[in-house]
Amino acid sequence: MHTDTERCVRAVRSKDARFDGVFFTAVRTTRIYCRPSCPVAPPKPENMEFHPSAASCQRAGFRACKRCRPDTSPGSPQWNVRADAVARAMRLIQDGVVDREGVPGLARRLGWSTRQIERQLLAELGAGPLALARAQRAQTARVLVETTPMPLGEVAFAAGFSSIRAFNETVREVFALTPGELRARAARPAGRQAPASGAITLRLPFRAPLEPSNLFGHLAATAVPGVEEWRDGAYRRTLNLPYGHGTVALAPRADHIACRLSLTDPRDLTGAISRCRRLLDLDADPVAVDERLRADPLLAPLVDAAPGRRVPGSVDPAEFAVRAVLGQQVSTAAARTHAARLVAAHGTPVDDPEGGLTHLFPEPGALAALDPETLALPRSRRTTLLTLVRALADGSLPLGPADDREEARARLLALPGFGPWTTEIIAMRALGDPDAFLPGDLGVRRAAEGLGLPATPAALTARAAHWRPWRAYAVQYLWATDTHPINHLPS
Repeated sequence: MHTDTERCVRAVRSKDARFDGVFFTAVRTTRIYCRPSCPVAPPKPENMEFHPSAASCQRAGFRACKRCRPDTSPGSPQWNVRADAVARAMRLIQDGVVDREGVPGLARRLGWSTRQIERQLLAELGAGPLALARAQRAQTARVLVETTPMPLGEVAFAAGFSSIRAFNETVREVFALTPGELRARAARPAGRQAPASGAITLRLPFRAPLEPSNLFGHLAATAVPGVEEWRDGAYRRTLNLPYGHGTVALAPRADHIACRLSLTDPRDLTGAISRCRRLLDLDADPVAVDERLRADPLLAPLVDAAPGRRVPGSVDPAEFAVRAVLGQQVSTAAARTHAARLVAAHGTPVDDPEGGLTHLFPEPGALAALDPETLALPRSRRTTLLTLVRALADGSLPLGPADDREEARARLLALPGFGPWTTEIIAMRALGDPDAFLPGDLGVRRAAEGLGLPATPAALTARAAHWRPWRAYAVQYLWATDTHPINHLPS
């Protein structure tokens, strides 16, 4: 996109927010970079240059616009769609892997050399893994500076910087302000309440439109007691993070998602934000999705009635895989009951002064030694569950943001008790595959029949070829024809 100068200029002149995060506009005369929808008067085309990432702009010596704050743009939707090594690397960088494990750790997870990764990212994004991670650290630091009373020295290390000097220099280079000036500019107006001690409040941006009913309805209707809840108009849940744990509250707003995080270790902020964005599918491009699905005359009325549906994701692929097995051939209520029993018996207790969250969902290692006789499940389902958690615990079944989706599908199908439905629901919600499809799902088949679409799995799969690569979104529109609670925001 950023190499098509004419198209980029048109997007900047029309202030098209759909391209925020897809490319960035750098102005040679002011040495400032902006998002395409920046509200200021657009510069002359000859003074513009276009970059594929904020890190590329910073590497070229541009600083972030104080008006449109391009560093807070939604992420590029292409990292969700693509499954190549560059996309997988970007998902890992967003999850904070470079900060925790360095570039060698990133290379190890991808099975590439550090030189290959550097070359590929530089060619496509104009910046290497260290520069991309640095840009992300700068944004994390900005959030901590502006939303918490944390001392600036602690902010530096919490954001992932190795020294206070590096923190100060990066903030000045990226934002043209010192950390102290950033905090002064963000000072709250008199009378506005500060958040409770330890809480971090921020706005998660997305590309409009966003239809929250099925997104939050699904999360609330399938919430596991103790781990998740719907309270005061927000979806709340516990988070198991690399440095500790936390809780998050997410509430839909007209132009953003209100996010409130409480973390035991602020170094987990970057990873927590990344997981929340994946959970709510906030980096999707709903205009591109709906345009493709609207081309089918039988789907068009569903899209027009509620455009911008998202695919509910997961904060932990292993957790969702376990829950998918517990939900095989049972009702939503029964699946919640089975999961709640596992949580009460094997989850790690946590304190939640603001609500009713009591536990972290148990990790695969804690479930691998389960006595099958303690599970109130059919014998075949017990075998399926125990085989799954042991494969997750010993690493023979990797399910993470960098793992190959097709390979994961093949490994899942090789496990006893795994069929197409379980494999595809995990691909859809845990692996974030936008083209995962459930032609055999009862709700999908009923909706298809009601719309006049083919109702048999083979015929529906053939018809759905026109919906690719967005078949997971088509499933959301088909499910939404039912009155099931997953399709409605709780009152």
